[in-house]
Amino acid sequence: MSALPPLVTRPLEIMDDPSLDSEQHHQALHALARIHIISRTASQVAQSIATLIRSSSLSDDAPLRVLDIACGGGDLTAAVATILGKKLPQQVECIGLDISERAIDWARSKHTVSTGNARVSFQSCDVLRDKLPTCTVSFHSLFLHHLNDTEAVTQLQSMAAASNIGFVFSDLLRTRLGLFFAYVGTTVLTSSAVARIDGPLSVKAARTLKEYRLLFQTACLQSPDIRHAWPERALVNWSHR
Repeated sequence: MSALPPLVTRPLEIMDDPSLDSEQHHQALHALARIHIISRTASQVAQSIATLIRSSSLSDDAPLRVLDIACGGGDLTAAVATILGKKLPQQVECIGLDISERAIDWARSKHTVSTGNARVSFQSCDVLRDKLPTCTVSFHSLFLHHLNDTEAVTQLQSMAAASNIGFVFSDLLRTRLGLFFAYVGTTVLTSSAVARIDGPLSVKAARTLKEYRLLFQTACLQSPDIRHAWPERALVNWSHR
């Protein structure tokens, strides 16, 4: 097991503040949805999940249960479910989990889906403290940079324990180009003051590819596939072998 650097306290982003005004919170959720679209996050995550499933021994008639950890407003949950429903022959149940009751209420009002092969629902869950529901595959996006290294290692282990096949995540890379994209993107894509402040803070709290690998080494999770993806993201797949 590799030793992690000393514990670093990551700054609380404005959107994480439960006292944040509801209208500002909704504007920030809209901003995140736009960023996910421009970043092609849903297609990247869904393709990675589909690859994990196709490489497994699951039969075509085995239903799939997919968890979106810290789903926020649920736009990515619904988009990934829709793509998987088109890519895979199995029935797909995608469940978004988040600690924020108002984020879950927003997600339920905007993104609950039941069409074709895909069903989407949302549940309140403290993913850092509660046991995750058993699933086929789990994923998250833009979540790990909110956690210190100890919390991040625990989260990776929790996802591995809950997922029968493996998990996928997409998160920011701490680079100068990433910081530039954060400033420009939040200025061009949204008028949300929260997003414009939190975007650069998120990049500064993010990790390098080497640091993501160190998290997996510390978690004793072998052979992760960690790749650089557009736009200055780490796209990570891990499977039980």
